[in-house]
Amino acid sequence: MNNKKAIILLSGGLDSTTTLAIAKNMDFSCLALSFNYGQKNISEISASKKICKNMKIDKPVILNIDLGKLGNSALTDDKIKIENYNQDNGFIPSTYVPARNTIFLSFALAYAEVCDVQDIFIGINSVDYSGYPDCREEYIQQFTKMANLATKQSIEGKKIKIHSPLLHLNKKQIIQKGLGLKVDYSLTVSCYAADKNGKACGVCDSCHYRTQGFLSAEIKDPTLYHHNQ
Repeated sequence: MNNKKAIILLSGGLDSTTTLAIAKNMDFSCLALSFNYGQKNISEISASKKICKNMKIDKPVILNIDLGKLGNSALTDDKIKIENYNQDNGFIPSTYVPARNTIFLSFALAYAEVCDVQDIFIGINSVDYSGYPDCREEYIQQFTKMANLATKQSIEGKKIKIHSPLLHLNKKQIIQKGLGLKVDYSLTVSCYAADKNGKACGVCDSCHYRTQGFLSAEIKDPTLYHHNQ
């Protein structure tokens, strides 16, 4: 049994599942952490469980945080409609959840303290993405610096490392990487507006980047859509 452990932030989507496969390939014993944060796409929780079973790791620890009470995101607020993909609007889209990655990484940091783990993996990407401020290299650098100031184990000499292996890859490259690691993308749910069965809308930002990734990689898209695409 491998004793080198890592916390993996697993949303059930394409990027986080590929990240999990990368961590496993690096011979980490993976501890998946998922969140029920009031998101409209609750099917991603079921996807995370299926992915863990498929990859033969323990089912994810699922934390409940109701970010919907804070509002101001189309992913959690019923009053805000999820936008269709719009490449040229020049603004961070309404699907941005304020400080979400900071919140998730903070919980991962706490979990790492409890489990005596120094490696945390997150599947953020700064190439084919919606322009979220917490998906940038500078952000990861600064969070890592904070993590190594704020934790008991770092003060005792066990330094925390935040891994973001997809940061500079486009969706084509991510998919190719995942397929090389035998990722079953039919289990993943990326759509911001997926229904309870995981069927995707085909028109949101996340669907756009996922669809274009499979097209560019010349790989059949295994995504289930509300309507035939």
